[in-house]
Amino acid sequence: MDFLSPLLACFTEYGYLAVFSVLMLCGFGIPIPEDVSLVAGGIIAGLGYANPHLMVLVGLAGVLGGDALIFFIGRHYGNRVLAYGPVSRFMTPDRVDAVERKFTHYGKRMMFMARFLPGMRTAIFLCAGMCGKVSAKRFFFSDGLAALLSVPFWVYLGYAGASNRDWLLMWMHRGQLSILSVVGVIIALLCCYSLVKRIKRSKSCICK
Repeated sequence: MDFLSPLLACFTEYGYLAVFSVLMLCGFGIPIPEDVSLVAGGIIAGLGYANPHLMVLVGLAGVLGGDALIFFIGRHYGNRVLAYGPVSRFMTPDRVDAVERKFTHYGKRMMFMARFLPGMRTAIFLCAGMCGKVSAKRFFFSDGLAALLSVPFWVYLGYAGASNRDWLLMWMHRGQLSILSVVGVIIALLCCYSLVKRIKRSKSCICK
């Protein structure tokens, strides 16, 4: 929460461009929480400095733009990007191994889940581009779906709590837990769907 006050000052001064720029940088893994940035955008809208609906669109553009840039850097440069100084310090062998294990376990569902894993998001999107197993269409669909769930929530929460900071802080904490719960349910449903499809496919093969 230490980030909130300076973000509010910056966003109030420079408006939508500042919100978009900070969210783009969040895609590169800078240590500014994306949810706090979105809430700050909502707060300045609630205080009359911006339109809340336009702020949601700006938030979506910034979030998806940063993610896409990371993905396509991995797609274009492949493993060569790991030799670049700042990337090599961030993408340590242990972190790359952890991401690859998650891909092995969850498959392409990781593209949706990554939005809710702040410490792993940049690494996951970079590895997704590097490995070549995730199409651009799949990436945009999964990441876009996750962003449509999270971005409006945080912006409108900031908008609703702009004049009541104590209420806002309480619901920011609750909101994080709520989103994780919803994501857990969605992932469970996707796993059940995949299992049912696999069972039907195996029965079909037996019948043949």
